[in-house]
Order: sequence, then structure tokens, then C-alpha cells
Amino acid sequence: MYKLGPSLMCADLGNLERDIRELDVAGVDFYHIDVMDGKFAPNFTLGPDFVKTVRRITDKPLDIHLMIEEPERYIDLFAECEVEMISIHQESTPNLQRALAQIQGRGIKAGVAINPATSLDFLDYVYNVTDYVVVMTVNPGFAGQKFLPAMYKKIAELNERISTYDRDIEIQVDGNIGAETIPGCKENGATMYVLGTSAVFNSHHSLEENVANTRELFK
Repeated sequence: MYKLGPSLMCADLGNLERDIRELDVAGVDFYHIDVMDGKFAPNFTLGPDFVKTVRRITDKPLDIHLMIEEPERYIDLFAECEVEMISIHQESTPNLQRALAQIQGRGIKAGVAINPATSLDFLDYVYNVTDYVVVMTVNPGFAGQKFLPAMYKKIAELNERISTYDRDIEIQVDGNIGAETIPGCKENGATMYVLGTSAVFNSHHSLEENVANTRELFK
């Protein structure tokens, strides 16, 4: 089962409710919400008030991607927004295991996001508190970047590593995910796909048609 999650950072914020309702009808599986602090990632984006607004509009699972320093300080704040998933970066906290356990302690799926140049070795020590791994296929910060081809190999290596853990850990890919890159990600083991301007939020077709066309890539 491949899960599709539009990245709401790329949505038309002036017509947010309209777009989310259309995406709900299109049958997306979750919504991905990027939170950046201008420090860990060179951009400022969405926050808890935005998450609360989205929660009022849809019952779909909300996936919060914290691209911030010291994410453990804000886990409870986002948990109170009634989200289903929170991912944090291995590079952003000195206490990754504790932070992941904190997320799971709130009844939320815990994800580890990994920048392109970060080794997978640390996962051996946190796999028991990890529900999904986010492979960043671009460097975090901005939409519209080019997919880094070396990430296909990284997805494959991660998939092989997860098979040794004997846990149901999903692989999410984030960054320039579209028709040109989805086949390679699928072939190498990715199961969750964050969709931005490359797949959903563009003017080629309606949002519903873009989701349907993207779903066809998995058949």
C-alpha cells in the first residue's frame, strides 16, 4: 500500500479549505505539514495555529515534519493539535532516542528525518522507537529543488536495514517527488510519498486529477 501525502507548504493558502476538501475527495492518505524555524532550515514556514486550522477541516492523518532545532521543546505543543505523526531530524537534537520516545508517549507515530548527507548508522540505536523514516531527497528548506539521484541508493540501503529490525517501519520520501522520481523510489522500497509542486500543486490539471495521475504511477 503506497500512501500519498500532499505537502501543504505548497498549497494555495488563500484557498486552503477549498484545496483540502478537493484533496480529501481525491483520496489522499495524509497531509504533510512542514515546520521550519529559520535556523535548522533556511526558511520560516507553518506553525501550530495552521495545524489546528487544518485539523478542523479534515479528518485525514496529519504528518508534522519539524525542521527545527531542539524539537523536543515543541513536541507537546504539536501533540495538542491532535496530529497522528511527528518526524524530527536526527541532526537537530542531542537526545534523539528520548525525543522519539516522547512522541510515542503521546500516542503519536514517531518519525526520523534524515538529510541527504547523513549516514543511516544511527538508526541501529533508535529503531525500537521509530515508526517511519523520512529520506530527504533534497536539502531541507525550499520547494522546487532537484531530486538528488544518490538518494535512490540510500532508500534501498534503508529498506535493507529495516528488514533486519523485524519492525514495521515505513519509508517516506520528501523532495521533488513526481512522475520522474516515483518509479525509482518505489523500486527501492519507499512506501510514503510527500507530494508538492512536482506532482499535485501545479496548474497542469485540477488537484483531484493530479492525485489520480500520481496514483496511476503505482499500478
